[in-house]
Amino acid sequence: MLLARPSYVASDALLGSWGTRRTLTTAKHQANLSAPLFETNTAIIARETFSCVSNKLFLALHCLPNFHVAVDRGYYSVETVSMLVCLKVRYPDRVFILRGNHESRQITQVYGFYDECVRKYGSANVWKLFTDLFDYFPLTALVDNHIFCLHGGLSPSIDTLDHVRQLDRVQEVPHEGPMCDLLWSDPDDRTGWGISPRGAGFTFGQDISEQFNHKNGLNLVSRAHQLVMDGYNWSHEMNVVTIFSAPNYCYRCGNQAAIMEVDEMLNKSFLQFDPAPRRGEPHINRKTPDYFL
Repeated sequence: MLLARPSYVASDALLGSWGTRRTLTTAKHQANLSAPLFETNTAIIARETFSCVSNKLFLALHCLPNFHVAVDRGYYSVETVSMLVCLKVRYPDRVFILRGNHESRQITQVYGFYDECVRKYGSANVWKLFTDLFDYFPLTALVDNHIFCLHGGLSPSIDTLDHVRQLDRVQEVPHEGPMCDLLWSDPDDRTGWGISPRGAGFTFGQDISEQFNHKNGLNLVSRAHQLVMDGYNWSHEMNVVTIFSAPNYCYRCGNQAAIMEVDEMLNKSFLQFDPAPRRGEPHINRKTPDYFL
């Protein structure tokens, strides 16, 4: 697949998105599309997207089958993210992809996406095209003005949605600050803000999520970023939901994955699924296409 042209077209499509991306009333949330199997994600994405009946919102590639879950956690990160980018180009008003903490240059060099690009294409050119594209991904989305969607969690530097809109998102993910927090933070059973064991972002308690939702007229924070065994998990007395769309994460966790569906009345339902059967280790083709030399 020739990746350069789709990546540039996708950049144009993404550049018009605000820091808070407004979607239409009806949406399907597919979080961490990081399913450890390309076959699983391909089947789910194809079925859910090609119908084009409703909007599709991915809370980062990071949770796709190979990328941090699409990018860093499987054998087919390049194929998975290529398909998502092509779907964004084909259905720019139906498919929305948010940025996750793995959609960065530093993280992808540590967790495998960089190595996969070099192994499959013989150079880092494809990796550079993708990581340049990631800079244009929106950080958050807002469904019908009531559901705030993002990959990670809340930030002590952000009180309102206007604060999100003011962020300059077209950059590498910084090591600290509000943009970093939106991609790295996690909900916690303890109240208030806490130091994150991840080394980036913060933990936030139920009091924080309730205050943020009330102040912004929201009824839910929908996020990804954490493995949950059933594919989804409610917390903070249903002020926060975590959705994880990568079954059998890292090929060994044994978890289910889930997609959240939201109808016109903002009723929520979950589609859970298991990984596709494994067919052995992938065959690695070391022949480098001429156009990437």
